[in-house]
Amino acid sequence: MPQTYTPSPRSQRIWFSMLVQLQGSVIPAVLPRVLVCAAFGLLITILYERGWPVSLPTLSGVIPSIVLGLLLVFRTNTAYERFWEGRKLWGMMVNVSRNLARQIWVAVEIKDGCCDDGTSPAENRAAKRQALKLVAAFSVATKLWLRRDPVDPELQPLLTAEQYDQLQTMNHPPLEIAFWLGDYLQQQQTKGCINAYQLIKLQELLDLLVDVLGGCERILKTPIPLAYSIHIKQLLLVYCFTLPIQVVDPLGDWTVLTVGLISFAVFGIEEIGIEIENPFGRDPNDLPLDDICKTMQRNIHDLMTLTPSVDRDTQQVR
Repeated sequence: MPQTYTPSPRSQRIWFSMLVQLQGSVIPAVLPRVLVCAAFGLLITILYERGWPVSLPTLSGVIPSIVLGLLLVFRTNTAYERFWEGRKLWGMMVNVSRNLARQIWVAVEIKDGCCDDGTSPAENRAAKRQALKLVAAFSVATKLWLRRDPVDPELQPLLTAEQYDQLQTMNHPPLEIAFWLGDYLQQQQTKGCINAYQLIKLQELLDLLVDVLGGCERILKTPIPLAYSIHIKQLLLVYCFTLPIQVVDPLGDWTVLTVGLISFAVFGIEEIGIEIENPFGRDPNDLPLDDICKTMQRNIHDLMTLTPSVDRDTQQVR
């Protein structure tokens, strides 16, 4: 016999707990507007009961509900496309960072004896570890850059003291970190620690990281057109203020509740679009960039506990 799905008690509890959850909800943002519309509905109801000619059902054609609905759907879909594109870009950031760190750790060779520039294997190993930290630092710097935050102590464990001080003076910290990584790779090719083909592959991965940065900046610096945002707000306000005039005759005392519920629905849909159109902030509805950056740092730290076969020095890499 076919089995039927029965929701577990836990899933039902989660459903009801989300129903009344305020954090991440649009209720705090839209409540003042809803109360204003409900208060206007109360005023219209009182005037109607006192005999004032405030009932005009013919206004129902001023803004057809289907037109307003299509505008709200377009607004929400446009905002969600930006949110989802941001998530795809940060997913690419994770994958490319892992590949770049893995390729550097495995491909860059630590040779016995001193190199032509006089650096020892221990110094070269330290430089390689620092390069991997720069890969993690790139994502953190990108997160701070997208949030318009200055360079903060979150980057300090991933940079040398000199790099940290220099980064605080830069206009675009993520690009500076990408430059340091590219310079390191070029140095390793000059030393003979990687060949030209490996350098090209590593540089391509680094270019992908910069492409991800550019994609995130495109989302951040291309807001929804101002005229569209203004117009939909004006239409919402006109719709909600004409609604009690349309329904006060058939609904009577129920006008206030009806207007409050409908205004909550339409204002809430618009607010959802506003919440998710910039996915790089700190709000509950934004992307969890802090967790993503911490995940990349853990992955790179775990990678550095392994010893690549190209490392000819007998000292264990830790």
